[in-house]
Amino acid sequence: MPNHLGKFVISSTHPTDIMARDQFSRYIWIVDTIRRYRRISFSQIRDLWRNSPFSSHGETIPRRTFYNYRQAIQEIFGIEISYNPATFEYFIEEDDEPRRGASITDWLLNSAATSSVVSESRLIASRIFLEDIPSAREHLNVVIDAVKCNHPVCFDYAPYTRVNPSRGVVVEPYFLNLFRQRWYMTGRNVADGKIKTYALDRIVKASMLPETFEIPEWFDAAQYSSDSFGVIFTMGDPRDIKLRVEPKRAKYLRTLPLHHSQNEYIHDGFSIFTYRLRLTPDFVSEIVAMGADVTVESPGELRAMVVDQLRNTLKNYD
Repeated sequence: MPNHLGKFVISSTHPTDIMARDQFSRYIWIVDTIRRYRRISFSQIRDLWRNSPFSSHGETIPRRTFYNYRQAIQEIFGIEISYNPATFEYFIEEDDEPRRGASITDWLLNSAATSSVVSESRLIASRIFLEDIPSAREHLNVVIDAVKCNHPVCFDYAPYTRVNPSRGVVVEPYFLNLFRQRWYMTGRNVADGKIKTYALDRIVKASMLPETFEIPEWFDAAQYSSDSFGVIFTMGDPRDIKLRVEPKRAKYLRTLPLHHSQNEYIHDGFSIFTYRLRLTPDFVSEIVAMGADVTVESPGELRAMVVDQLRNTLKNYD
């Protein structure tokens, strides 16, 4: 399970746990290597393996062992390492379909790969700075177990907008979302029957209840969250959005899209980025944060929301 630094934490130093962690790291290395090279022969994999942390005396990886690792990677991560007999190369088919955010498999792989690199860099640990995710420290394990087993979660909730917390909130958790260094749980509030989203860092005294629940057949987590920028999923209908973006900012948006619906149309001196999104406060704040590099072309409602936030900000400096 990842901790607040994105590392995989082994709860015991028992030799069996160390062996399991080492084996897991080998799987990560193989997937990461094949993805980086896109297509790679077994002889290339063997040469790279000799220089990896798993070869203390320059040993190579036996073909049979590599085959067993391929099978394990398929079972654990659902990642199929394919083989082209014409070129004698291994490769991983990447999914070109747009989707909201990263899959849990990608997140695990990225977290584990980062953890592996950082753990091998202890000598420069004072010069590596990672983002803190405080909401993962206390309640993430409980909520993940509840999602996995379809158990309700009972907790007190203290949002920033209220002085007194809500006591004894019971939620049937449908899915989890990581956004802006915070974990969020979305599910059905049992008391009012509505689907709501809760920040894990505002939860107090969380516990998993013994009874179970069933997620409605009509509910699809990916579809439910698809048209939202962040974690506000029910605010209005999605709209077609057009942003005029300066060239330097456009380079950032190409490499790190704001949303899976993003499309770019390049013009002389600027780009037009289009989206299909709900007009939510967090998206407005994102546009404002990009400053003069971004101008809302349409819809007019979003343009007005951005102008209103800018005017309210300027009032602080009058």
